[in-house]
Amino acid sequence: MNSMRLSSTRLASIAAVAVASTILLSSCAANEPTPGGESPSGLSGTIHGGGASSQDAAQQAWVAAFQNANSGVTVEYEPTGSGAGRDNFVAGANSFTGSDRAFKDEELAKDNFAGCVPSTPIVEIPNYISPIAIIFNLDGVTSLNLDADTIAGIFKGDITKWNDPKIASQNADADLPDLAITAVHRSDESGTTENFTDYLSANSPVWDAEASGDWPYEGGEAAAQTSGVVDAVTNGTGTIGYADASRAGGLGTVAVKVGGDYVEYSAAAAAAIVDESPAAPGRDAVDLAIELDRTSDAAGVYPIVLVSYLIACSDYADDAVVDLVKAYLGYIISDEGQAVGVEAAGIAPISATLFEKAKTAIDSIK
Repeated sequence: MNSMRLSSTRLASIAAVAVASTILLSSCAANEPTPGGESPSGLSGTIHGGGASSQDAAQQAWVAAFQNANSGVTVEYEPTGSGAGRDNFVAGANSFTGSDRAFKDEELAKDNFAGCVPSTPIVEIPNYISPIAIIFNLDGVTSLNLDADTIAGIFKGDITKWNDPKIASQNADADLPDLAITAVHRSDESGTTENFTDYLSANSPVWDAEASGDWPYEGGEAAAQTSGVVDAVTNGTGTIGYADASRAGGLGTVAVKVGGDYVEYSAAAAAAIVDESPAAPGRDAVDLAIELDRTSDAAGVYPIVLVSYLIACSDYADDAVVDLVKAYLGYIISDEGQAVGVEAAGIAPISATLFEKAKTAIDSIK
């Protein structure tokens, strides 16, 4: 699906902006607008957003940079998790939200978005493309190769020791201890969980549960939000979990088997799977939801990828938020905004074609 691939011109532009973004990020703090009245852009006021905790690092950087350029504006983003973010958007508590999945057809059919004019479509833009890293804390081991069946067995609770033959056979050079595995999962409804379980459901018969934002099995250790999972893995012994790759830090990570190769996570590998995936059918032109192809065996593809969305009304019941929402979302998808996201969270920049579609959708908001 070549239309989704990053153009070399746009990628070069984003790379050029990234150096300036580093300086910008070091000079301003998130949620602290530059003192003063109305900004040179003429924008002023406050908008409330929230949702995906996976987007938190990028959102903090986007908020800081946007407020620095628009001193009369306050943007609030609370990383409540995708499920809470969608609920708050439905209730009209958020002017925009971040979600690690798009709204489902049956959710859209209810047409109960309190902040939007009834019977108007919502805007959904895949603005944040990032691999989900399988992270672990195992003394002396920094990287492991695992196939889908083994990953499923670990997180389902069927594989309970680090020196299990199913792990050892794929990692001949690793010194694997006779140590219990503690698998950590999200306790809250999570788009990260839904993306992770979607990969397992699509690729392994061991995983006999449906893809879901709620963890489907008993056992293991539960932790709230991305930060909770990372903390639990970091502070445990023999722990393993899953989190947005921007939060992997110094933890061990897993290279996932795709076809005949083991593929480590990277922004480029995450973008590759998005490029291979079609648009969700039957959606409005401003709803840019896609259907990820988790089973692709194309070279260099990393299938455990999170595509997180910006979600907004196409027609707001409160006209006062329209200009602010359009300006902030437009900034995020711009070359500068994507460069800030690369620097702060290691995202894969959206393609030139996706940018044009997203810009058209944002420009149409009223």
